Amino acid sequence: MSWGTELWDQFDNLEKHTQWGIDILEKYIKFVKERTEIELSYAKQLRNLSKKYQPKKNSKEEEEYKYTSCKAFISTLNEMNDYAGQHEVISENMTSHIVGDLARYIQELKQERKSNFHDGRKAQQHIETCWKQLESSKRRFERDCKEADRAQQYFEKMDADINVTKADVEKARQQAQIRHQMAEDSKADYSSILQKFNHEQHEYYHTHIPNIFQKIQEMEERRIVKIGESMKTYAEVDRQVIPIIGKCLDGIVKAAESIDQKNDSQLVIEAYKSGFEPPGDIEFEDYTQPMKRTVSDNSLSNSRGEGKPELKFGGKSKGKLWPFIKKNKSPKQQKEPLSHRFNEFMTTKPKIHCFRSLKRGLSLKLGATPEDFSNLPPEQRRKKLQQKVDELNKEIQKEMDQRDAITKMKDVYLKNPQMGDPASLDHKLAEVSQTIEKLRLETQKFEAWLAEVEGRLPARSEQARRQSGLYDSQHPPTVNNCAQDRESPDGSYTEEQSQESEVKVLATDFDDEFDDEEPLPAIGTCKALYTFEGQNEGTISVVEGETLYVIEEDKGDGWTRIRRNEDEEGYVPTSYVEVYLDKNAKGAKTYI
Repeated sequence: MSWGTELWDQFDNLEKHTQWGIDILEKYIKFVKERTEIELSYAKQLRNLSKKYQPKKNSKEEEEYKYTSCKAFISTLNEMNDYAGQHEVISENMTSHIVGDLARYIQELKQERKSNFHDGRKAQQHIETCWKQLESSKRRFERDCKEADRAQQYFEKMDADINVTKADVEKARQQAQIRHQMAEDSKADYSSILQKFNHEQHEYYHTHIPNIFQKIQEMEERRIVKIGESMKTYAEVDRQVIPIIGKCLDGIVKAAESIDQKNDSQLVIEAYKSGFEPPGDIEFEDYTQPMKRTVSDNSLSNSRGEGKPELKFGGKSKGKLWPFIKKNKSPKQQKEPLSHRFNEFMTTKPKIHCFRSLKRGLSLKLGATPEDFSNLPPEQRRKKLQQKVDELNKEIQKEMDQRDAITKMKDVYLKNPQMGDPASLDHKLAEVSQTIEKLRLETQKFEAWLAEVEGRLPARSEQARRQSGLYDSQHPPTVNNCAQDRESPDGSYTEEQSQESEVKVLATDFDDEFDDEEPLPAIGTCKALYTFEGQNEGTISVVEGETLYVIEEDKGDGWTRIRRNEDEEGYVPTSYVEVYLDKNAKGAKTYI
């Protein structure tokens, strides 16, 4: 089967067919290009989708992704990002292995087709030229034969006419001979050209055209093979990424299987646990016994069995469960000794402490978050303090690395003075060292608060007790409040908002009531470990090494009430003083 023998007379149709084959190839290239664009667009959309649902850094949303279900979702997003990358690989491979390769091939194909058909047209033009020569020779031979025949007839006519002179007859005879000779020459020329044309024609139809058509056939078959190989490559490009896509899907399945509902439940406990004890049972109040009620009203205890009348502000009842009860100022009722009330207060389970701590807690609602996170419940405060300590340690490590780098650079300068002046780094080194020292003091401060909080929480088997460190008196902690200052008698942790005017009224009323109390006896002494500037209301300033009297022990809010003299008393942070309780003091209890 050969186009040269079977299609020897279909030159124009072969030209159209090969052009159609090139158009098909270009159409396939366009198809693959559009597929690559779709893959790129799909990959881009997948990446944007994955990015859209990624948690934002330094946001509350990022903290929520500590749960295993959220971590699995993050893993799914990451796997989808890798999945999108495989579609980009498909696009790149199709572009390079198919589109690029076929684009180069189609240029070569067009050039080869042009060359083959140029040779075919050249062979056609040559045979047409030979045919024209043959026709011209044939017409000349025919004309010469007719001229020779007419010359012969004219000679015979002249020879038969007796009136014609001999010279005219001879002239006619010579003319006839010349015409016969010309006819013979034309015959010979025609015969020669005919033989040549036949030879050329045989070569054209049996050699030149078959060869040219054979080349065109091979070219067309190569084109067909090429487009078939490209289709195989098209499938292989997809097949190559299937294992990686399978791994991406396996990763999503693995992430889903890693979800642990029990662990997430434990994380919820760690995130929202306050550290408070649940409230106990409320005892029945027998209002038929006024004397008992009077004793209950005068007691400082916040026992849940005692009466808790509502506080009234400006004629409005506020049914809030605050622990301090209005003192009964009736002269008919005998005031209970302070030591008895103190003993009763210490034997009950303390939840809410002195009014000054309460007032500090209320005033804190109107201000910013304290540095020691004392506005948070104990467990949440511990977590915040631990996080702050970890952050400070990271900053210290970063500054230490920078100091080491500067020190190494200084050593290099010392060994090679031409590289720089070692003294130029002293200022920077001093700044870094000063920064490290400040960070260490800050870390010690937060570690002290952390140790204080952990000392009050129930024993934690998974976490060892941290040892508190001393910190510089120039950076005293700003302790305004603690979590228990806003705890109601039933043990709940309230965040109820108050109007500023109501807070002031509450503070004034309570101050009036507590100012009427007789002075508390000293239950021990204390020594100031650090200097404390008491700038807040209810606090007192102390100097390092100063000895003062303890009149009220720390009830868990981080403050100890002390007295310098009869007219000067207040609260200081418990971590700033070392307390020595007097077990023999009147009304004193034994504290561990």
